[in-house]
Amino acid sequence: MAEETPPAGAASEQQQGPQINIRAQLTRALTFRNPGALLTPEGQPAITVNIHVDAAKRDEENFLVGLRIDASSKTDTQEFYEVSLDYAGVFNLTNYEQRVLEPLLLIECPRMLFPFARRIIADTTRDGGYAPLMLDPVDFVALYRREISRRAAEKAAGEEPESPSIN
Repeated sequence: MAEETPPAGAASEQQQGPQINIRAQLTRALTFRNPGALLTPEGQPAITVNIHVDAAKRDEENFLVGLRIDASSKTDTQEFYEVSLDYAGVFNLTNYEQRVLEPLLLIECPRMLFPFARRIIADTTRDGGYAPLMLDPVDFVALYRREISRRAAEKAAGEEPESPSIN
């Protein structure tokens, strides 16, 4: 009996390299507060943006990665708007070593989600009567390094570091 060979280009699971697939994307929460709807700006409003990333393991190969963006626009005397978006994606990661999972989940996955979250923020602020808030690209590597430094400082101070990584 002849041994069957896979068709050209097909690879067995052991031969495949690491793969990342987005299985789903979802808006977990979106809030828009608009106390300045009828105000005329007195000066140039300051825009403040905060970004937080988290990840949770769903099963052996699937992870839920969250990207939370909070932004506000205000002057010293007036508040115009606050927008908060909690956006997430379900990612299927196969053939990755354990040591690369955390950076992958906290850098690459949010990088894939960001354009979609950016569009939601821009549409929401525009629909609220303001110029669309077009967020600048985010350096998720720098955010991750800052988080690692924060954890190291907490550990050095004898505190149990809060890990936003993989729960």
